[in-house]
Amino acid sequence: MKVTLPLTREVLESVQIGDVLELTGDIYTARDAAHARLYEAICKGEKLPLDLKGKIIFYCGPCPAGPGRVIGPLGPTTSARMDPYMEAMFQQGMVAAIGKGDRAPYVAELCKKYKGLYLLGVGGAAALCANAVKEVEEIAYPDLGTESIKRYYVEDFKVIVGIDTQGRTIQEENIPKYRKR
Repeated sequence: MKVTLPLTREVLESVQIGDVLELTGDIYTARDAAHARLYEAICKGEKLPLDLKGKIIFYCGPCPAGPGRVIGPLGPTTSARMDPYMEAMFQQGMVAAIGKGDRAPYVAELCKKYKGLYLLGVGGAAALCANAVKEVEEIAYPDLGTESIKRYYVEDFKVIVGIDTQGRTIQEENIPKYRKR
């Protein structure tokens, strides 16, 4: 299913686990260190370096760009490390996260509560993922290097719905194959 970002409420609630989405628009990167800083700022009531309303956060740390490229290989990192921050990010308006691997059971409940998604990125094909990135802009925490928060403009960036807004998880359901709409 081709999806233009930002995700509308209609799209969020219509997709199901196993659906393959092709995202076009802006997504933002943030890994462990950036999540810790965002969480600390939220707890202190400080203004965040980006408005998370309607945003998708991609858990990745890209490699530096090669000659003639906007970004080097990038692939999803293990999402479980971001589980403790998930509710705070949803409370700030984030609508989806992209990563790899299982999440804690409470993350499915948070997706249901906040009507958000957990999307599975394609691991092991970091160089191919980079082909979908057309623009990169550093947004915050440049001292974190490749783990700084960046805005990526992507075209047809493929992800699989791993947890839907009903709290169903692809790991727990018997999905015969991924669905491409």
